[in-house]
Amino acid sequence: MSERPAANPWLVWTLLITLALIWGSSFILIKKGLQVFSAGEVGALRIFSAAIVLLPLSLPKLKTLSARQWKWLFISGMLGSFAPAFLFAYAQTQLQSGVTGVLNALTPIFALLVGVLFFRGKLKRQDIIGITLGFAGTICLIVAGSGGELGNFNFYAIFVILATLCYGFNLNILKFQFSVLTPKIITSISLFLISPIAAWYLFVQSDFILKMQTVPEAKIGLFYICILGVIGTAIALIMFNRLVQLTSPVFTSFVTYLIPIVAVVWGLLDGEVLYAGHYLGIVFIIIGVAFANRPKK
Repeated sequence: MSERPAANPWLVWTLLITLALIWGSSFILIKKGLQVFSAGEVGALRIFSAAIVLLPLSLPKLKTLSARQWKWLFISGMLGSFAPAFLFAYAQTQLQSGVTGVLNALTPIFALLVGVLFFRGKLKRQDIIGITLGFAGTICLIVAGSGGELGNFNFYAIFVILATLCYGFNLNILKFQFSVLTPKIITSISLFLISPIAAWYLFVQSDFILKMQTVPEAKIGLFYICILGVIGTAIALIMFNRLVQLTSPVFTSFVTYLIPIVAVVWGLLDGEVLYAGHYLGIVFIIIGVAFANRPKK
């Protein structure tokens, strides 16, 4: 079988940076939504709104898929969208949004480990160097966060770690199970398959409807989470799945190294202060991404 042509570098980097901007802004949107809704309601609403907006793409393609594809698309939806949406929301009930963004950068480590252990992935020296530099930058950001006070970390950080583990599995599933499906099909149908669970929780198990009827701030909270679902989940996942197809799981997961930078910028706009460790971490992260993306022979 012939090798796939090399991806356009401009397209790859445009997708990577755009995704970093979108997902880096997701934490502030989650924070705004949590001011009105519970963590479960935020997660369910995020998934449901994303699935609804993509119905014109998913419905016409449902009959064209095999049973095997249905199975893997459901698994991908659960690991890549459903579980992280809830886990991040629960984490941010006790963690600052910036801290959550930093912990999210563990995704490349899990993507690499899952790929090597379960998908016969190969470890290249420059991948190791790039990941090491990126992880070093992440540590710098963690130490510098909140004025260098590590005491802010608590049990809720486990939710973010579990979410990044889910992302690590999903990255490899997308790469090795869906090479023949387009990103639009992968995203729209995987969200469609998990949306009934989100809808059941949102409209049956939670107080979402009651809050919309009685809480004055519920409409603005709904707006924030719908933006998160439509742009931060539906549109961004299409772009993300396209990036997975164009590059390797390890490089694609480097978007999570850029996410903390965007989260820090949002913090600055909100009056937060940057410390020297933040700047050092940002430099390490950018160098790590660039190094891991060096052309391979």
